[in-house]
Amino acid sequence: MTANGWFQIGLYLLMILLVTKPIGVFITRVFNREKTFLDPIFRPVERLVYGLTGVDEKREMRWTEYAVAMLLFSGVSMTLLYLIERTQRWLPLNPQKFANVDPGLAFGTAASFTTNTNWQAYSGESTMSYFTQMVGLAYHNFASAAVGIVLAIAVIRGISRKETDKLGNFWVDTTRCLLWVLLPICVVGSLIFVSQGVVQNLRPYITVELIQPYTAQVAGADGKTTTQVVTHQVIAQGPVASQEIIKELGTNGGGFFNANSAHPFENPTPFSNFFQLVLIFAIPSGLTYTLGRMTGSQRHGWAVWAAMAFLFLVGVATSYWAEAKGNPLLSGTDQRASALQSGGNMEGKEVRFGIANSALFATVTTDASCGAVNSQHDSFTPLGGMVPLINIMLGEVAFGGVGAGLYGIFVFVILAVFIAGLMVGRTPEYLGKKIESYDVKMAMLAVLILTFTILSFSAVSVVKTYGTSSISNPGPHGLSQILYAYVSSTGNNGSAFGGLNANTMWYNTTTAVAQLLGRFFMVIPVLAIAGSLAKKKSVPESAGTFPVTGGLFTGLLVSTIVIVGALTFFPALSLGPILEHLLMNAGKAF
Repeated sequence: MTANGWFQIGLYLLMILLVTKPIGVFITRVFNREKTFLDPIFRPVERLVYGLTGVDEKREMRWTEYAVAMLLFSGVSMTLLYLIERTQRWLPLNPQKFANVDPGLAFGTAASFTTNTNWQAYSGESTMSYFTQMVGLAYHNFASAAVGIVLAIAVIRGISRKETDKLGNFWVDTTRCLLWVLLPICVVGSLIFVSQGVVQNLRPYITVELIQPYTAQVAGADGKTTTQVVTHQVIAQGPVASQEIIKELGTNGGGFFNANSAHPFENPTPFSNFFQLVLIFAIPSGLTYTLGRMTGSQRHGWAVWAAMAFLFLVGVATSYWAEAKGNPLLSGTDQRASALQSGGNMEGKEVRFGIANSALFATVTTDASCGAVNSQHDSFTPLGGMVPLINIMLGEVAFGGVGAGLYGIFVFVILAVFIAGLMVGRTPEYLGKKIESYDVKMAMLAVLILTFTILSFSAVSVVKTYGTSSISNPGPHGLSQILYAYVSSTGNNGSAFGGLNANTMWYNTTTAVAQLLGRFFMVIPVLAIAGSLAKKKSVPESAGTFPVTGGLFTGLLVSTIVIVGALTFFPALSLGPILEHLLMNAGKAF
């Protein structure tokens, strides 16, 4: 570890702190329908959209209506993406003449992008046409991000409103989110990426002659390996910058290229790398300020932000330490950082970014439900790779995906104040609302859905040949690969331990089911809690009310998150990364 590495991590957290209030204030104004500087541009467009679609912008919905509208929107969008993938061969903007996507992969990808997971069991530059990338995948990057944000807003309304069954209008919220929040930032951000060298064109791929030809071992159709001299390379390009910006801002994570943000056409400079990191946390962090502003308790919003920031710092510090320490099996090798080398475990990492930025990116992308990567998590040390795994297991609540992080931590807030109520022997309260058995049951249902999905699919995959045949390493690392696949899918993250061959019928189907369960079966209980809170009267604070605005609450919230995660997943972690770490120190590798 170096002072420069810690400086970059500290600078990043400071930048997130600085953007939290401006973004939070703007989001609040947008969804409270207060005046903003963008109204002259987008208000006429908004009216036109409502006129064409027949939406009554003054009509609000109960939580059940809100949920049904969200499910219908997502279902239709998923179907359209599946059809685009299955027919891309005959659609325009396919200069590479890519074939139609196979049914299993098309279904898995459609579910993945609809749920904001962006799990990719394919190489984008050799599978998806420009039309599919732009009209199919990039559209879903906007739509799924907007759905996450408006769900968080609906939850905040449920907390702040009193004696009503209305949480807003899904169609109005989604329209305003797209027009006022996502599109303006993406237009400016994509130009920033282009200025850094991110590709943005519609040209066919080009073949160039290598300055230094090299020899490679090539497996033929008969299975025999031959030596071949490689003299040319195909350079993939396309409309990358326009997809890159919403990939990070919307915490989607699906890369245009297979190498994702490790590819120089997606992430060419240190500034583009830092900018991507800021984009991932910007909206989730701003939503904590929106929470405080809309509920009338700004200190509560900052208390939630502090809990998220603490979990983030613990994770990045652990990952940075583990990767900087290096691999003990490389005895006699100098792994210290110096002016001539990055030091530590550089396997699977870009020399451009080094240990600190790789550990930071891995932590940020799994604290949020983003999944973009600038290094390969499969090549991290056991403890370094365990950090991304734990981040998703804890629900990606630090700072979480756009919207998903806020309504995810809302579940743990309900559990935390319930525990506090048990401690003092009185009915728990949250910002003036009584937390009753129905609310706690719904919160636990959301937690159990995620747990059951992850552990059930993982258990089947580790005992069946159609699951174990896809791993690249035996022993505990193979378990980690399988576990990470279902943790990432259910948590709607999308990153992976890249050693797992997920493009099989089993993994395409089961990860898609896990993604759908993780997104929609968690959201419904959360909306149910919001609807329940909105109907309740406000109860004035008393001497026995547990405060949700200070360090004590932040500590209890962090403890609740960690304890629930530890009790649930510690046995699996013990057989995976923890055992692998102990064996590595004993001189064994897998």
